[in-house]
Amino acid sequence: MKISDEKKKKIFWITKAIVFVLIVSCAVKYLASCGNFSENGNNIVNTISFSGHGEINAVPDIANINFTISKDAGTVKDAQNQVAQVEKNSLDFLKTNGIANADIKTTDASFYPKYQYKYTAVPQIACISLNCPPPVGNNVIVGYTASENISVKIRNTDSAGKIIQGLGSLGVSNLNGPDFTVDNPNGLKVSARKLAIDEAKNKAGVLAKDLGIRLGKITSFSEDGVNSMPLYNAKAMSTDSVAVSAPAVLPTGVNLITSDVTITYEIK
Repeated sequence: MKISDEKKKKIFWITKAIVFVLIVSCAVKYLASCGNFSENGNNIVNTISFSGHGEINAVPDIANINFTISKDAGTVKDAQNQVAQVEKNSLDFLKTNGIANADIKTTDASFYPKYQYKYTAVPQIACISLNCPPPVGNNVIVGYTASENISVKIRNTDSAGKIIQGLGSLGVSNLNGPDFTVDNPNGLKVSARKLAIDEAKNKAGVLAKDLGIRLGKITSFSEDGVNSMPLYNAKAMSTDSVAVSAPAVLPTGVNLITSDVTITYEIK
């Protein structure tokens, strides 16, 4: 069947129209996916970002310490009994100095055997010649070690030195601390974040005025994280390894709580 010229023209224009619609549709979808268009679909959105930093100096209100009680004995029971006695004396001392039960925590308790390599005696008759066999032996249990790790939160930081000194005289070992910090830093973190946001907003206002632009809505906000770090002075740092001669009052230093934010604005 022969198609007339008129029908050929109609088919050509219909095909061309369909192809054009498909091209436009694909182009719109592509540009929308790139996020370069505003809600009316035809204006590029320009943005500008500003950073802000905030920090709060906080005086520590608690001191954390931890220590180990370790004893050796011929049996597990004897080793554990010795640990229990030192533990009782330590807990009584802590309670006498105002430490609540809720602030004393056992973090680990264990016992393990102690070995010693002992040689087997070689009979003299076997060593008459120069080809004596080498002595042989094996590991044997010669006792047991029991240990317990305890962490303590001291809420009166002025008494940290006195408590450390007292524990050292009771036979504890591996006493670490004090770690001076803030018990509940959430409110301070919020304050540091607000300072960072205020700084970013002030930068935005100054730069917008200098550039002669108007800022629109905030398109994004991010925070790098709120950090808390101790700032010790030389004397406070020297208390990391504490001996019986620890001073009665230890310098607490300050804790620096920081926040860094980035705010992105739309440029009108």
